Amino acid sequence: MEKVLTTVLDRSPSNPSRPSHRAEISVQQAQQQIFDFLLTIVHGWSAEEVLQEFRQLFFSHGDTTNSEASAGLYSILFANDEIEFQNTLKRCCYILVNNWEVARQYDAMQKLVELFQDEALTRQTFSPTLKRLRAWLKTFVESSDYRDLQLFVARFAEERKNVPWTARYTPYLLVDQYMNLDNPQEQRDAARTLSRRLKEKYKFELAMYTAHSQRVSATHSHLKNPTDLGDSALRLIKAIVAKRGRFSYRNLAHLFLQQTQGVTYRVFKRSLIEYLIYSAYEPQLVKALKQQLWQRLEPLYSEHDEDTLDPSLLLRTCNRVVDYLMTEDKKKPSALFTLLLSQSSSLSLAIVLLKIILICRSCHPYLEARIASLIWYYDQFPREQCAWVINFLEVFQVTFAIYAEDVEYNLVNPNHPGEPGEWSAEALEACRVFSQMMRLRQGHTAEANDEGTAGEDTEAIGDS
Repeated sequence: MEKVLTTVLDRSPSNPSRPSHRAEISVQQAQQQIFDFLLTIVHGWSAEEVLQEFRQLFFSHGDTTNSEASAGLYSILFANDEIEFQNTLKRCCYILVNNWEVARQYDAMQKLVELFQDEALTRQTFSPTLKRLRAWLKTFVESSDYRDLQLFVARFAEERKNVPWTARYTPYLLVDQYMNLDNPQEQRDAARTLSRRLKEKYKFELAMYTAHSQRVSATHSHLKNPTDLGDSALRLIKAIVAKRGRFSYRNLAHLFLQQTQGVTYRVFKRSLIEYLIYSAYEPQLVKALKQQLWQRLEPLYSEHDEDTLDPSLLLRTCNRVVDYLMTEDKKKPSALFTLLLSQSSSLSLAIVLLKIILICRSCHPYLEARIASLIWYYDQFPREQCAWVINFLEVFQVTFAIYAEDVEYNLVNPNHPGEPGEWSAEALEACRVFSQMMRLRQGHTAEANDEGTAGEDTEAIGDS
């Protein structure tokens, strides 16, 4: 049932401009009056004028040039509906930043965020309505919604000082925003677009760095290394790309899906463990996955043990495995995550996660959201205490960038043409990497559609 607000607007000394009448409007009508007003002025007014109207409406609770917007906000305040107020405020912010982003008015976006630090919000007032408004604004400033807004806008600031180490992983933090169905559509759309853009930028910069960093004539000081791994980034890329041929991770995933087609769910769960540890060389990793992961998988959805595996059950299972490997409560790291990173390499865990995504691409957004959960958890610690986690995040980014659908990396050994069955350490050191950005056929994969790729041509970035 639609909630109805009865708004009483009195003409009084404190509100001399308010007309004396009683009106009944719904929450949705009150919100829409505010949204329509902001959409109108953001398209036709200067950013400074829009900011002034926003400040007058939300911070001063004064009359704006639009009486319906003022009446709409007053209705929500009068009904003492803080939840709807927070939802309204959040959506209003993203209406402005989305339009300003398109117009490249990044300074206006930053000024909007800074408005919430105005000391006027802490001033004493005798007005009950204004006191309620300021209390709700304070709640917003202290919430994760305001933090998300700061995160979004910070990516457009030309000069950012004292940037936290977590800012490097903004694409994953944004995934957490656009997957949250409780967020307004404007925020989800903005987060999705920016996350995709940042991922594409990272993949392009990694391909360029890989292609040109090995050239004898290359001036390394002018090369942008998008990773935080220094010179070891190239060795990591070679180690990942070297896993090609008959037993590449993609081929193994395809083979695993073929072999488990039509099997019971219990058989699939056992086979999944073997698939994840296949070709793993660290004894600690194999032991942990065999023992601890199986302890979690064996009772998982046991009511379906005799059922045939279907896509829905596959997705739910892969999501749960991601939980076991990353964070089970979406707040702090799981015991298995801490154990694996303390006993084995970051690359090993990244490869295990890659194997999961290669058999269930629909799990990819969920995995990135759990990466975001871990980043927010470790954000409370200084960078020097998070070196091992940062190393994992960097390795994870490189691994998934290399295995993206629209990038292709290949190794070439100038001394021994042709691809060997196994790359020795000496061969890897001597080889060079050829990288190529590709545009996939439209509709080729769900992931390709999400990334907005289209066409059939390929663009060579370069080789060394």
